[in-house]
Amino acid sequence: MNTSIENENLKLEISTFGAELQKIENKKNGKNYLWHGDKAFWGRRAPVLFPFVGALKNKEYCYHDKVYQMGQHGFARDMEFELLEKTENGCWYVLNSNAETLEKYPFEFCLKIGYELQENKIKVMWKVENQGAQTMYFSIGAHPAFCVPAEQREECYLKFDTVNSLINTGLENGLAPVKNEVNGKIDLENGYLKIAPELFKQDALILENHQVQEISLCLSDKKPYVTVKFDTPLVGIWSPYKENCPFVCIEPWYGRCDSVDFEGDLEERKWQQELKLGEKFEAEYGILVE
Repeated sequence: MNTSIENENLKLEISTFGAELQKIENKKNGKNYLWHGDKAFWGRRAPVLFPFVGALKNKEYCYHDKVYQMGQHGFARDMEFELLEKTENGCWYVLNSNAETLEKYPFEFCLKIGYELQENKIKVMWKVENQGAQTMYFSIGAHPAFCVPAEQREECYLKFDTVNSLINTGLENGLAPVKNEVNGKIDLENGYLKIAPELFKQDALILENHQVQEISLCLSDKKPYVTVKFDTPLVGIWSPYKENCPFVCIEPWYGRCDSVDFEGDLEERKWQQELKLGEKFEAEYGILVE
């Protein structure tokens, strides 16, 4: 079921399936800024990644001497949420742990996803509560895909809030390499990086350690038309390694995939979050439509 919220500038559609954004419409020009999910390129639009971000080594993890199977990016994106609250310009969705989730993720939790419109900005909010007796380990992240003009991706730019070179962790068969040798250093030109298929030859770019807090998609004139603002320790940037792909994903993350050489238990995974009984995690990021 889809829900709509709007103000004088923007109209959003959100599905209860995955609490996933379906559309970001600029009411002044009628354009949809969110990818529409054509499976020829990628069948999703803006999934919420929980309780893992990225892939686990061998698609499994170990906790208290028990091995659990888990696919890439966790399970929340493929589950039905409940619409908890709706106002004219905001809404909240909730997913609680249940028998199905406990079979593959042994923690009792409450996950809430919220959306709020503020002029030409979308505030996306996450709340995670540990409702079990043991310390809970998790990651959470965003994966919104923003449209670029048809057949013009290679004429567009990414604009960062820094002019310094960036260090890309990169991916090696879906996992983080031991050293930054997959893609390595990314040089910017006054904060800009031209988009090209070669950027994504080794899958997503991964920027760790708060290297940036703001990324814009720009047209050939270098003027931003979508900006993502965040305070996450990591951010991923991805587009399929295909010519003329009509979208680019900008993905604020609290967590990432396993490393190629990771052999530890769940408690030892890098970048994950942890909550003791009754503790809550709250975070947000913003999408600014120019």
